[in-house]
Amino acid sequence: MQGVQRYGDGGIRLELTSTNTSPLAIDVAESTEMRIQRLISENPVIIFSRSSCCMCHVMKRLLSTIGVHPTVIELEEDEIGALNNNQVADSAPEGGDGGGGSGGAPALYIGGALVGGFESLVALHLSGHLVPKLVEVGVLENNTVL
Repeated sequence: MQGVQRYGDGGIRLELTSTNTSPLAIDVAESTEMRIQRLISENPVIIFSRSSCCMCHVMKRLLSTIGVHPTVIELEEDEIGALNNNQVADSAPEGGDGGGGSGGAPALYIGGALVGGFESLVALHLSGHLVPKLVEVGVLENNTVL
């Protein structure tokens, strides 16, 4: 009974609706952990966030400047634990919470792999590895120059 709402900034957030036809739809029989894993596998660039997270906003702005509009899922407080369990399984490359703040949100996944939080995204961008990673997962053309 969940649907999708698109926002002018390119973000997508879940909302309650009466249909269940969206790929972001939530099956009530599906556990939170399974839903998070499914969303990660179905979306090439996805940010899990807390509501009104300023770091998520900055992450979206950086990615949109490059030409990528990530899927954004705002998690409820009780869902953050499931995200943390998934992050422990993936283990962020820089360790810790990847600059996402306490509780592991925001968390950015590109091509199903955990990038981390805001600091990890900025480090990946400054090192020159962000655009090639986005090209690799097919969300940018190979001729993108930044």
